[in-house]
Amino acid sequence: MAYQVIDGVRVWGKPDEGALVQAKMCAETGNVVQSLLMADHHKGYSQPIGGVVVYDGQISPSGVGYDIACGNKAVRTHLRLEDVKPHISRLMDEIARKISFGIGRVNSEKVDHDLFDDPDWAVYSAVGKQEHDKLKTLARDQLGTVGSGNHFVDVFAEESTGCIWVGNHFGSRGFGHKTASGFLNLAAGREFLGNAPGEKMDQPPVLFDLNSELGDMYNRAMKLAGRYAYAGRDYVIRQVLAILGTTADFEVHNHHNFAWIEQHEGKETVVVRKGATPSAPGQIGFIGGSMGDISVIVKGKDTEENRDACYSTVHGAGRIMSRTQAAGKMNWKTRSRSGGQIPAAQMLEAVRDFGVELRGAGTDESPFVYRKLQDVLDAHAETIEVLHVLKPIGVCMAGADEFDPYKD
Repeated sequence: MAYQVIDGVRVWGKPDEGALVQAKMCAETGNVVQSLLMADHHKGYSQPIGGVVVYDGQISPSGVGYDIACGNKAVRTHLRLEDVKPHISRLMDEIARKISFGIGRVNSEKVDHDLFDDPDWAVYSAVGKQEHDKLKTLARDQLGTVGSGNHFVDVFAEESTGCIWVGNHFGSRGFGHKTASGFLNLAAGREFLGNAPGEKMDQPPVLFDLNSELGDMYNRAMKLAGRYAYAGRDYVIRQVLAILGTTADFEVHNHHNFAWIEQHEGKETVVVRKGATPSAPGQIGFIGGSMGDISVIVKGKDTEENRDACYSTVHGAGRIMSRTQAAGKMNWKTRSRSGGQIPAAQMLEAVRDFGVELRGAGTDESPFVYRKLQDVLDAHAETIEVLHVLKPIGVCMAGADEFDPYKD
């Protein structure tokens, strides 16, 4: 087996001590069947990113995290590299102009969708009319926007065929964030939209019994946020396909911040994945690398090790440097940063050398702050098969002065 067991936690890749402490804490809190760390793991809020916790009858809003249903979508187009490469600068300009990136952004073109008639909006009505109306309005305004942090829209060329792919990465935006913070407030006896005290990185997970009133409400709200995230990623992909003047003949779409009811260890369980991609046998997933690295389409294997991984794998390359270490401390009065270890010129040179046309992004998202994706994929070689290797030729992200504390 490629993993090791450390104090009961199954760990793939090189253990990060801070994340391991969090995974152990999760393993010791609640009705835990198994705690795991994928090879791209690093510290998160309460549950580590790249962490998976399997519960018997419980669900964790802190485990799913603030960016409920963050995930990826990728589609293969009918275009080839030679069709797109000569025009990539103009195309990336158009993507940056057409699609809204950044924290708090709203879509200039309001998107209607049948999810706004979903019966699970009743969860928010049960909390209060004001809460329902505020969150529904926010959700309508932000549907189809991408956000900041590590969220992206990329144009890829498949290494073996030259086929052009389009991919994106983001979640349920402010709607998901306020849903998560609202249920954490309710768990602590505060008002749903009340101000919460500062969250500590290493605090124990918040748990609801799945069959309790709060557990059922959160599960329904989480699933609604999941449908919202899917709708947003679908919309953005359609926008990019229109800019490219093409259609798609294959797609893959998955969450990596979510909770699923699955059979593991001979029982029905709740699997909370934060920064981890589901990888059941035959299941297809999209895993993104950094702006200067490959991304991949993978398929789960039917192996003993994949069963031991509770059918979970990496969601990306995994950070090795914090945002503040990379970009420096932000002075919001002057909108400038100081003390960062990665100069902008170094990042731009590396991205240019990799053949990428970049729009937006700060040094906190540079290739130097991430592991190499191939390294973490190698650690999971017995759990997933790589089907397609994608090399970015265009990357669009929020600007360097954007900051979102709940982007993973």
